[in-house]
Amino acid sequence: MNNILILFITLLFSSLGFSGFLEYDQDVLLSPDWTHAGRVDPSEQLELTFALKQQNIDLLEETLRRVSDPDSPQYGKHLNLQEVASLVRPSELTQKVVHGWLQAHGVSNCRTVSTQDFLQCTMTAEVAETLLPGSRFHRYVRDGQSIVRSSGPYSVHDEVHHHLDFVGGLHRVPPRQKHVSLDKPPSKAGVHLGVTPAILRARYNLTAADVGTSQNNSQAVAQFLEQYYHPADLAEFMAIFGRTFQHRSEVDRVVGTQGGGKAGLEASLDVEYIMSTGANISTWVFTNPGRHESQEPFLQWMVLLSNMSDLPWVHTISYGDDEDSLSTAYMMRINTEFMKAGVRGISLLFASGDSGAGCRHLGKDENTFRPSFPASSPYVTTVGGTTFKNPFKVTYEVTHYISGGGFSNVFKMPDYQASAVQGYLKSVKATLPPQSYFNTSGRAYPDIAALSDNYWVVSNRVPIPWVSGTSASTPVVGGMLALINGQRLSKGLPALGFLNPRLYKLKGPGLFDVTEGCHEGCLDEQVQGNGFCAAPSWDPVTGWGTPNYPALLSALLSD
Repeated sequence: MNNILILFITLLFSSLGFSGFLEYDQDVLLSPDWTHAGRVDPSEQLELTFALKQQNIDLLEETLRRVSDPDSPQYGKHLNLQEVASLVRPSELTQKVVHGWLQAHGVSNCRTVSTQDFLQCTMTAEVAETLLPGSRFHRYVRDGQSIVRSSGPYSVHDEVHHHLDFVGGLHRVPPRQKHVSLDKPPSKAGVHLGVTPAILRARYNLTAADVGTSQNNSQAVAQFLEQYYHPADLAEFMAIFGRTFQHRSEVDRVVGTQGGGKAGLEASLDVEYIMSTGANISTWVFTNPGRHESQEPFLQWMVLLSNMSDLPWVHTISYGDDEDSLSTAYMMRINTEFMKAGVRGISLLFASGDSGAGCRHLGKDENTFRPSFPASSPYVTTVGGTTFKNPFKVTYEVTHYISGGGFSNVFKMPDYQASAVQGYLKSVKATLPPQSYFNTSGRAYPDIAALSDNYWVVSNRVPIPWVSGTSASTPVVGGMLALINGQRLSKGLPALGFLNPRLYKLKGPGLFDVTEGCHEGCLDEQVQGNGFCAAPSWDPVTGWGTPNYPALLSALLSD
């Protein structure tokens, strides 16, 4: 960097007072289940992530539309990482200002990424609090987990604010893991007692021949909540439940650090089921245990995607926060990261959540539904949940009452889904919840669904029944999309990439329409515990429905 510019910026920042600073809101308030463990020692090392303003976001969005729209001449002509970097790389001025600001405060231990839009810098807590006025770093603990976060909002000078989206590692805390646990169902002779790979493959019409064969195909799960899988659990799961189809019993690559101790039920579920529907496909696991206390695990994963040129084509993620707990600036930037993945041909699938429409209490006798992010992002494929109409037989599916769904309060409805969503709102107008509960012009989700109730999982070498949640349905759908990718790649076709524009143009073929049942909502006099209800075609509980694999393969195997 030009030494004169560095000197100028050093003098500029050393002479500024608070009057010229712009304050960043806290991204999320520390929930009461985190216990304060005291101020961090001023000499303690922190790692913060600086999200630099990117260029050409509108062009990135337009490029994503063209490469994802099956009617576009550019369909499937995905970009590589270098091309994405050339498109969004921060301006030279942005890079100089941010680097100069950091160096003016003695911060020089920084790593960047291929796209140059993230900087991860190590500094002492004392330097961080000087760099970001208003920040005060404390340690918090929960269930043996320790994090370092700021107890107050931070500021940066207005000159720098124009070049930063946010600084990560200050406020956001990992949400508590949520699992739906159902009572033990009664036994019944001659029928199934829980969802296993064989049940899924029967319901979704996967034959023994429907396994991966392509050498250049891969799939991944990402885990953020101090979760990790155990290789011995995966091997035992496949020994018990994988006997009827060719499969792999080992993960090919772990990106990150596997933690010690007991395996996590969430991690076991994700890995075991993406490798059951996406059978015999190379599988990666992105994991974050062992990270620095000041890192935000979800953000760490996003940074990794911006720095790896060789990535699996399908990623499934069972993770989310309430939209209203996050800053709009943070969500907008994460959306841009999703677009960067989509233009590269990567399919991102997120669980829709396990709280139905959700409920936020605004005041006395006033409630509204509570959408979840990233489920509400227009640039990911969101997966809802179903259950069998008859819990003992492989029958048709109905809504699982926990299935997350609804309408974003932050993101407008994307063009690709407008017709389908307006059709739903019109067809069920008489039975919709009051409009004060949801935003009819927001991004509507989920997009697709699968069984999310009563799964068998092996965790810590023990087969565990009755595990439920959209964290089960998401890897199930992801595995099937990875299978379809394998078929496409073997025919010289590009990977599916961002699926939604094509999914909404299909308008249902290849999917079992789910038309019965409602999910939960606010427990009040107006909606009486209900959210939205399923209906023919698309609905905000199960999306377009659940996969009928051979029909979906046929529909998605064309150019």
